[in-house]
Amino acid sequence: MDFILFFGAVIIGFLAAAPIGPVNVLCIQRTLNQGRAIGTISGLGAATADAVYGGIAGMGLTLVSHILIKNQIWIRFAGGMFLCYLGVRIILAKQGDHAVSNHARGFMGAYTSTLVMTLANPTTIFSYGILFAGFGIINPHHGLEAAWFLVPGVFIGSAMWWVILSGGAGMLRSRLNESGFAWVNRISGAIVAGSGILMILISIISLWR
Repeated sequence: MDFILFFGAVIIGFLAAAPIGPVNVLCIQRTLNQGRAIGTISGLGAATADAVYGGIAGMGLTLVSHILIKNQIWIRFAGGMFLCYLGVRIILAKQGDHAVSNHARGFMGAYTSTLVMTLANPTTIFSYGILFAGFGIINPHHGLEAAWFLVPGVFIGSAMWWVILSGGAGMLRSRLNESGFAWVNRISGAIVAGSGILMILISIISLWR
């Protein structure tokens, strides 16, 4: 049963990370501009957040879930502002701006930014809840000991996706010239900033209801 719980969590973590969104776009952009290492580290930040929300959903921590969902408007608004900031930075970035990424601070910044981006959407808990229920591995008798299998499983599954994504993007890196890098930054930045604007608008509309 413990193996089934862990293996199911790995599959769910992979499936939850795969849909294309601003974090995926950011991971691809960073890989193309700064290399596979920084792209993978960025993905691991998202995988950590996935593990947190996956653990909450899988273990049925209703109190924590309720607090996050109750404050989702403000969390989403803050996340939207952060995405807008990142989007503008990406648009203005140049391919040579990756030197800082060779230092620990650059890796930590890449990891933290995607961690915050993913945590800024508490409704991810619902997605994990649906996936866990769909796979039939949620059991009301699961206690906190389930965390030893759910959290690492979701993290590993999500991390597998980010390694594959950054590896695939890294294969295209050598084919881009300076103009290509500029367009990657513009398009990626526009998508990330656009996602941030959408999150802000959703938050404002929710407040007016």
